[in-house]
Amino acid sequence: MHWRSAAYFDLDKTVIAKSSALAFGRPFYSSGLIDRRAVLKSTYAQLVFSLAGADEQQMDKMRDAMAEMVCGWDAAQVRQIVTETLHELIDPLVYDEAVDLIEEHRLGGREIVIVSSSGSEVVGPIGTMLGVDRVIATEMGIDAGRYTGEIAFYAYGPNKAAAIREHAAASGYDLAACYAYSDSVTDIPMLETVGHPTAVNPDRGLRKVAGERGWPVVVFRRPVRLRDRIPAPPRPVAVGVGVGLAASAAVGAAVLLRRRRPA
Repeated sequence: MHWRSAAYFDLDKTVIAKSSALAFGRPFYSSGLIDRRAVLKSTYAQLVFSLAGADEQQMDKMRDAMAEMVCGWDAAQVRQIVTETLHELIDPLVYDEAVDLIEEHRLGGREIVIVSSSGSEVVGPIGTMLGVDRVIATEMGIDAGRYTGEIAFYAYGPNKAAAIREHAAASGYDLAACYAYSDSVTDIPMLETVGHPTAVNPDRGLRKVAGERGWPVVVFRRPVRLRDRIPAPPRPVAVGVGVGLAASAAVGAAVLLRRRRPA
């Protein structure tokens, strides 16, 4: 398909109402990847994330803790958990307004791209569920089917902007004709990369910058069960950068979750 330009969407608190990766804390526990204390802490982390977001220092801590936590996890097991629980956990969290906006851009001939700090095991299936065209996500190293604890690409801050520029160049898009949406001050580099940035449910820092720069500010308030809106089967989504487990804000749980050790 030939698209005229692209619309780039952050995921958490922009398209869905909560942290995508934190939502999988309980199934990870049920599968033995994390312990009960970690699940309880992830519930608390979800609350903190929803109220305050995370600054750059917290995000760096999340990244490092997540890499250490998942080292040795079976990547296929993680993908299976996400696939089996996706509709139960994520489907009810999608903003109705975001679905409308995605459809508006699709009708306008634009490629729909999710750009998230979570990894593709999480973002890819969510993108497929939403019917978007591509995802750009964090990439973690995998060797012999298990996570190595190394982060090859961290889709956060300036790295998101660099990935968008690379994607637009490869696709022949004029960035001045592209759109971007996010809730976080950490995504200012992403927003200022395109000609049409919009702050969605902005945190305090982004709201201030949006006001100073005259960027539109919108508020999404209505999570909707996606299957009620999109009865047709979702189509496959292309994965851009990212073959790793959730990382960064979407993986705020990584700061708190710990790998279960053998007794």
